[in-house]
Amino acid sequence: MSLTLEQVRRVAHLARIEISDAEAESTLGHLNGIFSLIEEMQAVDTRGVEPMAHAQDLAQRLREDRVTETNRRDAYQAVAPETEAGLFLVPKVIE
Repeated sequence: MSLTLEQVRRVAHLARIEISDAEAESTLGHLNGIFSLIEEMQAVDTRGVEPMAHAQDLAQRLREDRVTETNRRDAYQAVAPETEAGLFLVPKVIE
């Protein structure tokens, strides 16, 4: 698939982008280059290749899921303007 100069101008118009003739020509070349690269990639036979989340087979080093800090909610809420039942009360901003 390749674009025409008129299609590039139309897309620019729809995007509300002012584009000069020189910029349209340059953009046309860039976009057609991208489309040809996509066509090359789609032509590669990938049957039998498993999808992967990462290019390398790595495992995440995870830490143990445990509490490491003390509960300081009472100290934080002591300086709050308003609290109720352990929650911070804030003014209503949406009606």
